[in-house]
Amino acid sequence: MNNIILILSILFLSSSFNIEKDKSTNTLQTKIKAYELTSATLAAGKLMRVDSFPSKNITPRPIDVWLPENYSPKKKYAVLYMHDGQNLFDSLSTWNKQEWMIDEHATRLMKEGITRDFIVVGIHNIPQIRWLDLFPEKAMQNLSDAEIKEAQSISKTKVDLKDFKGDEYLQFLVKELKPYIDKTYSVHTNKENTFVAGSSMGGLMSMYAISEYPNVFQGAACVSTHWVGAMPQKNNPFPKAIFSYVAKHIPNADSHKIYFDYGNKTLDQFYPQYASTVDSIYTNNGYTENNFRNIFYSNTNHSERSWQKRVDVPLTFLLKK
Repeated sequence: MNNIILILSILFLSSSFNIEKDKSTNTLQTKIKAYELTSATLAAGKLMRVDSFPSKNITPRPIDVWLPENYSPKKKYAVLYMHDGQNLFDSLSTWNKQEWMIDEHATRLMKEGITRDFIVVGIHNIPQIRWLDLFPEKAMQNLSDAEIKEAQSISKTKVDLKDFKGDEYLQFLVKELKPYIDKTYSVHTNKENTFVAGSSMGGLMSMYAISEYPNVFQGAACVSTHWVGAMPQKNNPFPKAIFSYVAKHIPNADSHKIYFDYGNKTLDQFYPQYASTVDSIYTNNGYTENNFRNIFYSNTNHSERSWQKRVDVPLTFLLKK
């Protein structure tokens, strides 16, 4: 009899703990207030904004959710998470008056029946800490003490390993943001309909996301991936450390797809030298043209104007029907 009482007590306490945990999660989510950003200049659809998305992992920041025209709760949509969210939709509000034109391209691709229906979640960056948020944190473990000092010299910062927030950024994306999106919008929640994309440091983070969470993301688009890790310099220790990480964390080729590209102007001029390394790492691990791309775009530079001209390629690659 005493054993039965003990078991029932344990079950009750466990149940109570889960209820309190659910309440805590729900309380956090009830504080999230989204509104339609009517000031945004869009080609189609509408933009929902959370001004400061709460997080226990990273510095709170704005989140934009682009919903295609005729978005309907009666349908289910795939989800594309993108970094540097403030640069995706409206050039009138960006620092350089450039944008990806995601709403234009996504609308056309869906209308023409090329891709499945999808929404886009844009995670804003915070310029002062963008590098720390988007660097693949575990790659730093491949650096010696001397290389870390060299890295600090290159980055012109005194940052320590503890200052990097790439792992926390992904915990925010997967454990805080995604549950909110899954609950709030009419979306598929499975891996097969969840994707991530970004450019430059956002390209590195997209690679990192699918490598760290292969059960969450089926595909990643890594545009103008910043393999140099920081400012390009001779004797740069970052590329070796990053590729060492990549080679050890390849998502299963049978159930994932990954896209890379690069140009050869401005900052992109430093990327072609790494193309063969990228190719060999993925093709040696079972990737083929069916689920892997590493495309060179000649005479293209490192800017949203360049990316907007070719973003339909990775969108189609990831989200093709």
